[in-house]
Amino acid sequence: MRAANRHFGRLSGGSVTAKTGATASRRGIGADTRWLVIRRVSFAKKYKAGQAPLMADTTGDAIPGTMTVDDDGIRRRDFINVAAVGAAGVGGIAVLLPLISQMAPSADVLAESSTEIDVSSVQPGMAIKAVFRKQPLFVRRLTPAEIKAANAVDVSSLRDPQTLAERTKEGHEDLLITMGVCTHLGCVPLGAGEGENKGPFGGYFCPCHGSAYDTAARIRKGPAPKNLEVPEYEFTSDTVVKVG
Repeated sequence: MRAANRHFGRLSGGSVTAKTGATASRRGIGADTRWLVIRRVSFAKKYKAGQAPLMADTTGDAIPGTMTVDDDGIRRRDFINVAAVGAAGVGGIAVLLPLISQMAPSADVLAESSTEIDVSSVQPGMAIKAVFRKQPLFVRRLTPAEIKAANAVDVSSLRDPQTLAERTKEGHEDLLITMGVCTHLGCVPLGAGEGENKGPFGGYFCPCHGSAYDTAARIRKGPAPKNLEVPEYEFTSDTVVKVG
């Protein structure tokens, strides 16, 4: 009997001990839960008040929310960014402008880009030589016979089809202005100077390879592929021509 009571006592004691420990454990959990709830409420109040939380307040579970930011601070940062970008743009323009101005043609180059010629002294059947952009320029006053010969040619038979009217200015069909450069290899043809060989077609003749041009400076014979080039020009008066 005593042995049975001792055994029952052990069982009872162990049960009481187990129950006591379980009760204590539940009490500890309840205390911890109440503490977390208090911390969460305090943390949420600080967010609603617009106060930035300290590092100690952020321990534990995160609380959803949005921190307020000073609008004046945002405006100041935006102004600084805009000012920095604007200053960089002004600096870039200040660097590029001198480089661009250096690439522009100088005054002497601009002066050579155009040439004015007084053609009042050029009589029918005469031709003069000028210089345009460091290349020879032929200015020729055609006679009525030369104009007639040029217009009588079948344009479709030409290597480089062009009429005399297409190579002269309206109202000035008797004045033919062309570059004095053969379109074959860049030689200077004869025919613009007094007594020079004008070739079989009465215009210009390149003795290097036998290219012959007619009175409208159109290629008629030889290896040259194109007519003599007609540059851009205009009459500034009845007697002055501006080439270029």
